[in-house]
Amino acid sequence: MFFDYHFRKYNFRLILYMTVLSVIGLMAIYSATNQNQGTVNKQLMGIGVGLFLALVLSLIDYHWILSFHYVIYLVCVAFLAAVILFGRSRGISTRWLQLPVIGQIQPSEFVKIGIILFFSWYFERYQEKINRFTVVLAAALLFAVPAVLIYMQPNLSTLIVLTIVVAAIVFAAGISYKWIIGVLAVVIPGIFLLFYLLQNGMIPFLKQYQANRILSWQNPELYSETYYQQENSIMAIGSGQLWGKGWNNTGILSVKAGNFLVEEQNDFIFAIIGEEFGFVGALVVIALYLILISECLIMAMRASDLSGRMICVGMATLLGFQSFANIAVATAIFPNTGLPLPFISSGVSSLLSLFIGMGVVLNVGLQRRFNNE
Repeated sequence: MFFDYHFRKYNFRLILYMTVLSVIGLMAIYSATNQNQGTVNKQLMGIGVGLFLALVLSLIDYHWILSFHYVIYLVCVAFLAAVILFGRSRGISTRWLQLPVIGQIQPSEFVKIGIILFFSWYFERYQEKINRFTVVLAAALLFAVPAVLIYMQPNLSTLIVLTIVVAAIVFAAGISYKWIIGVLAVVIPGIFLLFYLLQNGMIPFLKQYQANRILSWQNPELYSETYYQQENSIMAIGSGQLWGKGWNNTGILSVKAGNFLVEEQNDFIFAIIGEEFGFVGALVVIALYLILISECLIMAMRASDLSGRMICVGMATLLGFQSFANIAVATAIFPNTGLPLPFISSGVSSLLSLFIGMGVVLNVGLQRRFNNE
């Protein structure tokens, strides 16, 4: 299969876009952490290793990778179970594992990619029977196992991302609109019911801090102690105006330098970009994401088979929803969710997992349906 690759069509643009986003992230992290060289070096190492993994995986036949579908699935479940049993905690969350030599990782980030690969295989395997109740039920049960383990961490934001990604894969697989309409008929009223019950303190499956984040988003004036993070983020982004205050700005008028932001190297890193690079810099970042997502979707249309298409759609959805959600939190369009900004936020697990997923996407692009494209 290696010799059947169309190297003339290798999508070097994806490598370029990922690298540019990573460099922007490195600059933002350097500023957000007040030049913390340890954090910067760790991120830089993640970029180097990630690019290497992406290049290697781009040359490995994704069909061969998908042949290990159940191994991938079981490894995902095993790592999530290990987090519950032996994981390290930060505050009220237990999401990290300490591994020998490798160090601390966040398995749920890698599980996102594993689930994309597994369900890409699953729905191609059963594409002729995709509308059968037994096939849909089996898929739901297979998804429920990692979903419950992620919920137990608790990591509701990752669970939401994973649900959106799998839904996109199911749609790309060609499931009947009857299933889609049926699900929407349950989900949409369910969301309204959720907000109603939440306002009346009747949601048993949400932690109090999760409920407070949603309520503060709905009623900022009543939950100012929870909403202040997003309020300060909006202030930082707005203060950057058109061109920003300059990279690594520590002036007296800097929101970042005044320590008004929390988790500025992770959840609210877009606020750093907005303040220091202004509207223009923020627009460049958003444009890069749109181009990257578009490239994935174009590769999905040109994929040689259904599994390749679903891998590309899954990664496009992951990048699209997660980048949108992070920016939406920084601008108070969404409640505070704690999702990293792809390729930019500090965190080697998120960085490596995305490079791994995009490496597989690059391989899909090497096996296009039409040789003359």
